[in-house]
Amino acid sequence: MKKAVKRPITLFTNIYKGKRVLVTGDTGFKGSWLTLWLHELGAQVTGMALPPDTEPSHFQLLALDNLIHHFDADVRNSQEVENVFRQVKPEIVFHLAAQALVRDSYDNPRTTFDTNIGGTINVLESIRLCPEVRAAVVITSDKCYDNHEWVWGYRENDPLGGQDPYSASKAAAEIVSAGYLRSYFGKKGLGPHLGFSTARAGNVIGGGDWAKDRIIPDCVRALTGNKPIVIRNPQATRPWQHVLDPLAGYLLLAARLLEKPDIFSGAWNFGPLSSDQITVRELAERFIDAWGSGTIQVAETLDDAPHEAHLLKLNVDKASFILEWTPVLNSSTAIDWTAHWYKSWHEHNSSLQQLSFRQIQEFQDRLIDRDYTEAP
Repeated sequence: MKKAVKRPITLFTNIYKGKRVLVTGDTGFKGSWLTLWLHELGAQVTGMALPPDTEPSHFQLLALDNLIHHFDADVRNSQEVENVFRQVKPEIVFHLAAQALVRDSYDNPRTTFDTNIGGTINVLESIRLCPEVRAAVVITSDKCYDNHEWVWGYRENDPLGGQDPYSASKAAAEIVSAGYLRSYFGKKGLGPHLGFSTARAGNVIGGGDWAKDRIIPDCVRALTGNKPIVIRNPQATRPWQHVLDPLAGYLLLAARLLEKPDIFSGAWNFGPLSSDQITVRELAERFIDAWGSGTIQVAETLDDAPHEAHLLKLNVDKASFILEWTPVLNSSTAIDWTAHWYKSWHEHNSSLQQLSFRQIQEFQDRLIDRDYTEAP
């Protein structure tokens, strides 16, 4: 018979307090949430990124530049990256800066490759030359896999690939990162011995994303403009999850890399459970329910439209069994939290910084209170 046990509350307690942490891409959607969370955990946070490319932006609404030390810098510029590392001397690095849109990658392949491959190399070189770094996590994408649209989830040792410039750039970033780990960061490497991993997360949702060609921002723009939500591939399935779930994985992973770099270095998947993956139509319908109104319109399929995968799943067994990470929020709760955040923004009835703080705190409370089971 199995018994319920409480996981120790020491998951993040004091691990990040006082640590010098560098987040590249802090002006982006995921980066801004991670930066805010690290600030709440007591870290000395420095961000490095280009100015926000959307209006509004989560970074600006949170007034993050008043909470952390931020550098306007481009990861494609090696001198700018080296200058930030030289000044900050980070102990922990989270690399999120990227060109993150699939459809944009078709229009701007050079920028996509320069940013996602060249920018990653610049960050890795600065990590190699910075003796203070003890742990680093490079965020890539679930789209780094050679996707055959199988019904089972991809594992970390499955082949990498990509049918579009974005996916190919993320697969290449994974290969480059693995090369640095084996050549420089491992126990027998030529550089500093440190904990180093890549993280492949599924599609994230949550308050504060205004990027184009993403389903939740598209829903918000339609509903606030009293227009129908236009969806392109209603039956397409993606590994959607609330942004705080993979971020919890990144934070846990970096903490473990500090403790046991040889065990936790390598690639990791972070995504929803296989039983909790939904279609584009289901996501839009649930968002409308949470919002309280709205309609859906299916766009006409164009023959010359860029390729988009219809099915993509991640296997998260490695993170579950070795890292002891599993999602905290199911898809319904993730959509509810997301709709509540955007509705609060739309109605101007709350401080978005405080709202984001509260969602982080509630997430942490759920993480701490959640029961785990073990065999007797």
